[in-house]
Amino acid sequence: MFYGEYTHSLDKKNRIIIPARFREVITEMCIEKFYITRGLDECLFMFPESEWKAQESKFKAMPFTKTEARKFNRLFFAGAVEVAPDKQWRILVPDYLKDYAKLSKNIMIIGVSSRIEIWSKDKWADFYKSTQQNYEEIAERLMDI
Repeated sequence: MFYGEYTHSLDKKNRIIIPARFREVITEMCIEKFYITRGLDECLFMFPESEWKAQESKFKAMPFTKTEARKFNRLFFAGAVEVAPDKQWRILVPDYLKDYAKLSKNIMIIGVSSRIEIWSKDKWADFYKSTQQNYEEIAERLMDI
């Protein structure tokens, strides 16, 4: 669905332009709106509505009697905002999410299959550099190949 790494910028009004390849997917799949929220590793997660509903069902199923489930759900859902691309394919990133992900002018938009991630360009570079060295080891631990 969403794949690739794209260098973009955040404009002065906190808007980002959706990469052209993602626009094609959005059009083909008739996606009208997204949900952006706090992601992991100091990035933002952006889910198409259908994927958001699937994730929401999973997280709502976590027992609220568990402290960790309450903490995660509070941060995840309290940070969520519904967005729709405008005619120029821009979406607005609220200040509190911009601050959470430490976004400045230079950003990276990453396709991670069913979601899009929005990263500070510097944070993405740090993550990539530290993770790429262990890529094969990670694969071995996660997949029984």
